[in-house]
Amino acid sequence: MAHNPHAPQGPAGNHDPAGSTQMFRAFVDEEGPRPPAATPSSGPRVGLIVGIVVAVAAIAAVVWFALS
Repeated sequence: MAHNPHAPQGPAGNHDPAGSTQMFRAFVDEEGPRPPAATPSSGPRVGLIVGIVVAVAAIAAVVWFALS
């Protein structure tokens, strides 16, 4: 831990007068470990690829008709 000469130091050195740190640690310990977040499925990625292909085809069609 870094030394901070401006931080108030109590007799123990790491005393939290409001107790917020201790309360937070108790809350975290009470909650327990959380399961890892689910990985996103490939559904949105496939939709994005299809959307890009459709957009490129639409632009190609507009250019084709403009030059014809």
